[in-house]
Amino acid sequence: MSREAADSAPGPPPRRPVDAVLFDFHGTLAQVEEPVAWVQAAAATCGTTLDRARATALADRLVTAGRAGGPLPARVPPHLAEVWADRDLYAPAHRAAYVGLAETVDSGVSGLAEALYDRLLVPDGWLPYPDTAPTLRALRAAKVPVAVVSNIGFDVRPLFDAWELTELVDAFVLSYEVGRCKPDPAIFYRACGLLGVDPERALMVGDTPADAGAVRAGCAALVLPAAEPGQVNGLAAALDLAVANGR
Repeated sequence: MSREAADSAPGPPPRRPVDAVLFDFHGTLAQVEEPVAWVQAAAATCGTTLDRARATALADRLVTAGRAGGPLPARVPPHLAEVWADRDLYAPAHRAAYVGLAETVDSGVSGLAEALYDRLLVPDGWLPYPDTAPTLRALRAAKVPVAVVSNIGFDVRPLFDAWELTELVDAFVLSYEVGRCKPDPAIFYRACGLLGVDPERALMVGDTPADAGAVRAGCAALVLPAAEPGQVNGLAAALDLAVANGR
């Protein structure tokens, strides 16, 4: 290529300004505990000690049946179809759906299905990714407002309180509270409104196509594959985009 052609070649497109960042919760900021530990901890609250072999076999069956925070079940029993459809819109439906799925597995442990669900509601049932706190702190230092936008049927604020991260989040936009689920643009509009930013100047960071649905609201989107518990989740990429404006 000649010097003249090189000089006239278009450069990289300008980077889109980012005035706020919206984060998904599960698979983006935190991950549920490892399945065997989940089963053993829940059984212990029911007064039963499970050896690792039995807990592993049971965990495999429970994850296949459908675990909150885990893969979607291949099949939802007809008697759970209604609560399953509403699980991220109503807290009682969320509990009923996942307790009901766990009850389809004969564990031999009385009360295990409820105990498994209750692990979702306590900080010990989750592991924030190692790069979550540093990323949120860096965004706060750069004066970039942050919202947590999640399709979920319970309040995650107590988890953030326990992890001492609440002060780093400006708004929690939870589907069961606002009556909208991602990828509905309305939930992203709500988050941007609470942060006081134009959607076109917001970045949604998540791990699923539902998170990428933010583009329908005008936001930019960054989709990062969910890492295993305890591993770095690549959130530095969001930080790089958000602080590129010279803050």
